[in-house]
Amino acid sequence: MGLSVHQLLFFLMFYVSTFSIVPSASFSLNTDSEALLSFESQMSQSPQSLSFSWDPNTSPCNWTGVTCDTRIRRVASINLSGHGLTGSISPSIGNLSFLTSLQLQNNQLRGPIPKEITNLFRLRVLNLSSNSLDGSLPSNLSKLIELRVLDLTSNMITGIVPNQLGDLKNLTILNLGKNLLHGPIPPSLSNISSLTVLSLGTNSLSGPVPNELGRLQRLQVLDLTINNLSGTIPPSIYNISSLESLVIASNNFWGQFPSNIGYTLPKLLVFNVCFNKFSGEIPASLYSLTNIKVIRAAHNLLEGTIPSGLGNLPFLEMYNIGFNKLVWGKDQNLDSFIKSFSNSSKLNFLAFDGNLLEGVIPVSIGNLPKNLSKLFMGGNRFTGIIPESIGDLTGLTLFNISDNSLTGEIPQDIDSIGDLGELNEINLSHNKLQGRIPPSFENFKNMLSMDLSSNMLNGSIPNGVLNLPSLSAVLNLSSNLFSGPIPQDISRLESLVSLDLSSNNFSGHIPSSIKDCQSLERLNMAGNNLDGPIPDALAEVKGLEFLDLSSNQLSGVIPPKLQDLQAMKFLNISFNNLEGWVPSRGVFKDRSKAYMEGNPKLCIHTCRKTRTHRKLLKYGLGEKPSQAGDVYSFGVMLLELLSGKSPMDECFEGDQNLISWISYGFQSNAIMEVIDPKLKGLIDVSGAQLHAKLVCLKKTIEVGLACTAYAASERMKMRDVLRLLKEAKGMLIKGN
Repeated sequence: MGLSVHQLLFFLMFYVSTFSIVPSASFSLNTDSEALLSFESQMSQSPQSLSFSWDPNTSPCNWTGVTCDTRIRRVASINLSGHGLTGSISPSIGNLSFLTSLQLQNNQLRGPIPKEITNLFRLRVLNLSSNSLDGSLPSNLSKLIELRVLDLTSNMITGIVPNQLGDLKNLTILNLGKNLLHGPIPPSLSNISSLTVLSLGTNSLSGPVPNELGRLQRLQVLDLTINNLSGTIPPSIYNISSLESLVIASNNFWGQFPSNIGYTLPKLLVFNVCFNKFSGEIPASLYSLTNIKVIRAAHNLLEGTIPSGLGNLPFLEMYNIGFNKLVWGKDQNLDSFIKSFSNSSKLNFLAFDGNLLEGVIPVSIGNLPKNLSKLFMGGNRFTGIIPESIGDLTGLTLFNISDNSLTGEIPQDIDSIGDLGELNEINLSHNKLQGRIPPSFENFKNMLSMDLSSNMLNGSIPNGVLNLPSLSAVLNLSSNLFSGPIPQDISRLESLVSLDLSSNNFSGHIPSSIKDCQSLERLNMAGNNLDGPIPDALAEVKGLEFLDLSSNQLSGVIPPKLQDLQAMKFLNISFNNLEGWVPSRGVFKDRSKAYMEGNPKLCIHTCRKTRTHRKLLKYGLGEKPSQAGDVYSFGVMLLELLSGKSPMDECFEGDQNLISWISYGFQSNAIMEVIDPKLKGLIDVSGAQLHAKLVCLKKTIEVGLACTAYAASERMKMRDVLRLLKEAKGMLIKGN
């Protein structure tokens, strides 16, 4: 049967449309393929993460990370996140006109975001986060009208946040955090009514928070942390009832929190306002938010009491109210505060340090949640002993109870503090603790940092502490009563960066095994009774930046190889019994970085008595005689009498001189080290006489230093000199 006219017409239309569409589709896919190959040509993969290659002889729909829309046969999505890509983003990306999702996050891409990317008017997801992209944001991003997600976090993007972003009316997530953006937050962002996440944290944004942002009534996350924003938080922000996370830490915000914040933000899970200048009290209504997970209000100016109601927060994970001016309420104490966390089984971070809290540490401290990992209690007014029940907190990784008035011994029982085997940081410094370091400290196999400074601990350094291979950050035992030799086993601390044994009673030689502490950057052994030579082995600690061996009884010459320590930025070997020549290279070249006062036998090999003392001979500078010059000369004479040294002494070289030497001893509370030994015998008394003589001596030195100020205009008048010396004499007579 033949075809009717209508059937024939339909057949011809179908035939024509079929053979015209397919070549067109094929051509379009070829366009996508060319754009992708051009895109690939401007980047490479790191050898460690080589995971794909695109074969130009196959369909791009089969290429790694590429997805096509099967209906229209065009590239619709690219996801190459975490592929170790380097290089830049090719402008050819703008030719992928049907692209709806571009995800290149977690690579090492650099260079600017090409402006051609704004040609992708169908794009819904653009994620370029965690790269090294720079330059400013493309000015015409507003062309991406279908965009739902814009994530550029963790790059190096500069410039301002464009006003035009407010035209992206379909945007739900805007992440621009961790970049180098500056300028104000544009109020136009309030036009994006669909926004659920606004993250602008860790930039250099300034100015106030726009009141208009309160119109974002679907907003769940507001992150403005670590910027230079200032002013008060607009009341409208506290009325965004959908808000779950309010993170505005590390800015210059001030003002008080509304008392009803817990009712106007009923869905709040994260409240982080640390490092600002907020004042007033912590709102009690916060503690009605039974689902809240994080309350962080540290480093503000908050005062008053800690609100009750902590027992209502079963999901609380972090509670930090440190460094404010908080006190206990009428029926509060540390025991009741600790017990209020009995229902918070998920709590892993607790900080209430740096406040005005008082009382003894109760046995109930061991009843804090077993999940607790970090406990900060320092900088308060706690007294009494550290209870042995602290050992029940077996999950602790950090314990800081410094800067209090705790007494007694560190718990010695192996079942007490020694049970804290997960600890990697302990700080008991600036208390009044006595006794020895417990042997159980050898159980701290994960310890990174230990600070026991400024107590009254005694004995020797136990082997248990030296057998902690994990100890890699800080070991600070300074300002205690430790004695005996420094063990040769100090060499086991081969990963330690900072060692401070200063202001103790250690004696004997500095062990040569210190050379095995190859990670050391800071070493302080000042203020002990160490003797013998400075070991040559110290020069083998190549990374040493800070070395203080002052105020000991070290003798011999300065090891010449110390001048080869290229990393050295500070050296103090003053007030010892060193002798011989001073090295001239390295840190020794800059006398503002190398201190050697109080070593009378030290000299440089080119010393000559005929040398003119550049700093002290006033008239040698070519200045005319003057009253100020007479005062200066008198001051020099006074300091000569007190020290028994001449300004032209061989031991003064370069920037060193009589004045700076005495000034350093005066400022370092080491007056007895810089005065004439003959005067020391006259001062060797006790009681009121000793006090009177020391006051007289101090006042006389002050006069001498005031007379020898560098600028003539700053020198003391002669009539004032006479008056102060008479006062000093009067004190001496009265004391005797």
